[in-house]
Amino acid sequence: MMIKRGISCLLMLLIVSGLLVAISIFVYLSTPPSFIGDSKIIEIRPGTTFTEVASILKEEGIIKNIWNFSLLVECFQGTTRIKAGEYLLNTAMLPLEVSDILIKGKVLQYSLTIPEGYNIRQIADLLDKAKLITKEIYLEMCYDPLFVSSLGIEGDSLEGYLFPDTYKIPRHLDERDMLELMVAQFKDVYNQKYAEKAKELGFSMKDVVTLASMIEKETGKSSERPLISAVFQNRLKKRIRLQSDPTAVYGLINFNGKIRKRHLKRDTPYNTYLHSGLPPGPIANPGEASIRAVLYPAKVDYLYFVSKNDGSHQFSNNLNEHNLAVLEYQKR
Repeated sequence: MMIKRGISCLLMLLIVSGLLVAISIFVYLSTPPSFIGDSKIIEIRPGTTFTEVASILKEEGIIKNIWNFSLLVECFQGTTRIKAGEYLLNTAMLPLEVSDILIKGKVLQYSLTIPEGYNIRQIADLLDKAKLITKEIYLEMCYDPLFVSSLGIEGDSLEGYLFPDTYKIPRHLDERDMLELMVAQFKDVYNQKYAEKAKELGFSMKDVVTLASMIEKETGKSSERPLISAVFQNRLKKRIRLQSDPTAVYGLINFNGKIRKRHLKRDTPYNTYLHSGLPPGPIANPGEASIRAVLYPAKVDYLYFVSKNDGSHQFSNNLNEHNLAVLEYQKR
């Protein structure tokens, strides 16, 4: 009789203990640290341990108890799955909400637009200013022949293949991942629409991108891109030097935008005033409109163009017409 009573008491004790634990868990999971929400950006740097993450969350008031939260995350096998980055959290969030955001890596993403026609260094400056990369590492990888080759790119650098677009970028994204993202975007656009057309015309991908980069630097007017493409391709067919100003200044550091005669005499492989044919590679990162212009040039016989100093150009069929246009728009 005593044994039965003891067993009954033990069972009752276990049931009560279980209920208390269940109530405790329920209260923990359903009670935020604060009912007055205070939003905070929590930065988790690469290499931060889960113990350190939990301490940061406790210090910022996102969780109330480190041990309970650690046990919760461990239940989801998430202590080793939390990604580096910035997280937007709130002191009124429930523990399950916080753990879900961290385990799924729902980091803050920053919208950044890469303008058409930027070269590698300009893109690096833009990303560095936004504190999204380490500029030196980024540039080193852009010019690393092994990395460039691993992405299926022909050439000495990624110039031309960092596709201009608006990207959603998280903090602490690895430089390698950043470059792979931009090259993947280029390939997605190029392969889906233009690869077959380029093959029909006898152009390699490098030829297309190189010519597109020159068109991109010559004009910002969409309507002129097919015309400029026609000029360059007509000159190539007639074996006339392309004489594109942007190729003469490519590679200059801190160039102020003013092209002078001394620039046109710079003896670099890219200077199409001195060297026939296309330069050895792209001189900027062109947008889709310029890529399309290469493959679908205007059906005209123009061989020359000159700036009208208002963002547009005057096109000519022969040298005499061109010289008159230069006299009218440039020497004036």
